[in-house]
Amino acid sequence: MEQKENKLLIENAAQVLTMRGESNHDVGMLESGWIYIEGDKIKAIGTKEEVEQAIGSLEDVERIDATGKVITPGFVDCHTHVVFGGSRVAEYAIKLTDDRPETLEKYGIPTGIYASVNMTRDVPVEVLAARAERRMRNMLITGTTTIESKSGYGLTLPSEMKMLEVNRLLSANLPMDIVPTFLGAHGWEEGKDKDWYIDHLCQDMIPQVAAFKMASFNDVWVDEGHFTAADAEKILSCGRDYGLIPSIHTDAYSDIGGSALAAEMKMANAGHLNYTPLSVLPKLRDAGVVGVILPGTDFAVHHPHPVNPRPMLDCGMTLALATNCNPGCWMESMQMVLVLACRLHRFSPAEAFRAATYGSARALTLDDRGVLDVDKVADLLILDVETFEDVVYKFGRNHVQTVIKGGQVVVEDGRIVKERQVETPKF
Repeated sequence: MEQKENKLLIENAAQVLTMRGESNHDVGMLESGWIYIEGDKIKAIGTKEEVEQAIGSLEDVERIDATGKVITPGFVDCHTHVVFGGSRVAEYAIKLTDDRPETLEKYGIPTGIYASVNMTRDVPVEVLAARAERRMRNMLITGTTTIESKSGYGLTLPSEMKMLEVNRLLSANLPMDIVPTFLGAHGWEEGKDKDWYIDHLCQDMIPQVAAFKMASFNDVWVDEGHFTAADAEKILSCGRDYGLIPSIHTDAYSDIGGSALAAEMKMANAGHLNYTPLSVLPKLRDAGVVGVILPGTDFAVHHPHPVNPRPMLDCGMTLALATNCNPGCWMESMQMVLVLACRLHRFSPAEAFRAATYGSARALTLDDRGVLDVDKVADLLILDVETFEDVVYKFGRNHVQTVIKGGQVVVEDGRIVKERQVETPKF
């Protein structure tokens, strides 16, 4: 029996943030807005009269009354390490009052990336998937409809492939899109030489990841004590030869040329950017590199040099916001990211919403979402607030009433009401 195509009409929204516009503060505000959806696409958006004229017959149309509510594109969380094996709460708790390395050593508490690697590498894939799924479900309930998910806590070929397999498994189960990134260059295998590991990445790991189509992006961490810009150029050029889109972690704790390389290679995005020189910002803008700002990380680690996005915004760079969910920054809510971005990093609410939707979609080279417009994917949120600024003003609660993913209502009143029933998208 042939299934009828979904038809959905959302009426009377107080505000619709379309994100149609050119500037970093332009949310494309539409008041008293209506949206008509067929299948997984938006087919009409505008006033009541404009939408009714565009759609003609209202037969077999499901209606949602959004009176007094705000509609935005679904959040795109474009930088996460959401697949990991365990908790670093003991380290976090002690560092709140005493961050001296000798104190952590005294209590035998492992720290840093290798602590995360060691509690992830040997976890069975089904256990790893169950733990990541719980986090991703919370992300969906709070408004994230597309999420990027990195490997990088394995640093061996089998364990990196296992993390990427978790992404594939969860893409088939959850009503959200998961964009996989290979971050084999998050560090290097303990006991191995860095140069040996770079050769292993390029000769063995990247070809395998590409052959089995396990990732869309290739990422590397450039900072003091990690990979150099020259290392990154070699690793990312190799990935590009195999069809992987380059992105970068850089300038989190030092400037050693990572952001300049991002501009030179015209990477999709560059994350962190705490120490990025002002002179590099126009180069990133002109190269189309999206700057990914991670307020949760600066908050969680009490960063000595919090990122300053204002020069980036003022020069016209496209910025994105993301949770960077990982064992050292266990944040699942993009709404909380908006709060921190506005209060601690001086985004305006409009700039923050645009970065969390339009900008984050661009960071993943996705032009079919992050904007509410005709023929775009119908990924959107109905927020139970009177004005979108309430999301950063009334913090500490979940303002998402309804999540619509691909034209289907998948979350209602804090509950997932529809699991994935469509083919997993290919990125």
